[in-house]
Amino acid sequence: MSTKMVRNTLLISLLILIHLFPATPQILSSYPGLHGEWTLVHESIGISAMHMQLLKNNKVVIFDRTDFGQSNISLPTPHCRFDPNERVLKTDCTAHSILYDIGTNTFTALTVQTDTWCSSGAVLPNGTLVQTGGYNDGDHVIRTLTPCNGFQYCDWVELPLALSQRRWYASNQILPDGRVIIVGGRGQFNYEFYPKESQNSIWFSFLQETRDRYENNLYPFLHLLPDGNLFVFANTRSVVFDYKRNHIVREFPTIPGDNPRNYPSTGSSVLLPIDENINPIEPEIMICGGAGPDAFHLVSRGTFVPASSTCGRLKITDRHREPAWEMENMPMQRVMSDMLLLPDGDVIIINGAGLGSAGWDSARNPVTRPVIYNPKRDNNNNNQFYVMAASQRPRLYHSTAILLTDGRILVGGSNPHIYYNFTGVDYPTDLSLESFAPPYLAPRHDSVRPSIIRIDETLSYGNLFSLTFRVSRFLRNSAVSVRIVAPSFNTHSFSMNQRMVVLKGDQVSCVGSEHYRVSSYGPSTAEIAPPGYYLLFVVHSGIPSSGMWVKIQ
Repeated sequence: MSTKMVRNTLLISLLILIHLFPATPQILSSYPGLHGEWTLVHESIGISAMHMQLLKNNKVVIFDRTDFGQSNISLPTPHCRFDPNERVLKTDCTAHSILYDIGTNTFTALTVQTDTWCSSGAVLPNGTLVQTGGYNDGDHVIRTLTPCNGFQYCDWVELPLALSQRRWYASNQILPDGRVIIVGGRGQFNYEFYPKESQNSIWFSFLQETRDRYENNLYPFLHLLPDGNLFVFANTRSVVFDYKRNHIVREFPTIPGDNPRNYPSTGSSVLLPIDENINPIEPEIMICGGAGPDAFHLVSRGTFVPASSTCGRLKITDRHREPAWEMENMPMQRVMSDMLLLPDGDVIIINGAGLGSAGWDSARNPVTRPVIYNPKRDNNNNNQFYVMAASQRPRLYHSTAILLTDGRILVGGSNPHIYYNFTGVDYPTDLSLESFAPPYLAPRHDSVRPSIIRIDETLSYGNLFSLTFRVSRFLRNSAVSVRIVAPSFNTHSFSMNQRMVVLKGDQVSCVGSEHYRVSSYGPSTAEIAPPGYYLLFVVHSGIPSSGMWVKIQ
């Protein structure tokens, strides 16, 4: 046989092997879901999912903006929107908000009359979504949406001129007393509260100091700390802020590197899980991704600079030494990614791009593979990033992601254009919804996956409670923990109000065949977990149950 024939035979054999045994992760076919699994939930929901919030009735409110032009879903008659100042469409009979039902996988149109572009939100202790600000006729508006069940019809209630200042690109945080603090916005170096304490906003000089030379420090990162103060991060600087006295308690070193982390150099931020079994509690912030200070403006010259691959972690209460950011590198560069707390305590980093910045047509090189990060260090004092399976859909500017009750991640949006644009562009407007199932949902874990059977739906601060769960293979040497997760309001790569609390106590007893009872204490204080509705998960052998709604009061 000639050398050429041998080469051809080997090549054909190799192609057959590749076909039969594809490359990782598909080669792990005996362990489906090991790298996560994507599912197309809806090809089109009619709008692009720019903002998302899970409600206590297992429905998700989704909306974009009213000045995009016509969407692909009609408003309930006779609710057409008329705006004589609208540049695109003065009369619009299409919807720009929907309510998605997780259980039935159906959605209905909602009526929003004022522009919600780049707005913010938080959920009140009674489960009502309070949604603040936006653009043009919506920038001073507060909107509320109260969950309802059965055949009731829920819709937006809009309160014009309810805000004292224009809130466009502002951030919200629910507070221990049940109020919402609304911070910043374009050209706004102040904050206010809902419900209002007064008709005036309160000056916050830190926001003026941290704006860059382009006047940007939009969507500042806010996190409520266990002592009741706020962690506030803008571009590269961060402080502990006592909003009750309008006083900066402490300022931290700037995050290393020259990359800002807030819009349009959009990174993301998360408060890592608060563990009440650790005394004293050491809250820790993690911020990942971003883009260079000139990234947004270089796009106008056709230059798309690489995004940042760095993540910084900062312990807030370490008063025994000079605080310092601990820096790590993600497996890839990312701008406009979302960071979500998973019920097992890991962090998923999802969506985004590798080049450019946030803004209209300002990014390239979509990053379609999520990364899962384990905050706990291994025996070599390292943290681990795990690269997941890729989606087939780019999720760029104006994409969103939230945690669902069953532990999946709901992903939608991506409209990197000034209006809806489906043809003749590299990245069309995306109206679809996908879900991503993290590896803990893989079938191989079914035998150790707990299922909550019985629990009190109301938990009190510091009081002992018990719940019953079922698991077919209980591992006696494996830890069992109970934790609560506050669903977040997600937009522009920031999940507002997101938090996880690992509850104190994990006494487990067998109460029947495959049935077990675990005892835990409700969160210690409203500063650790503000009052309201949370998803409660049981985690056994690192595998979480589905979440159950509980009310903390």
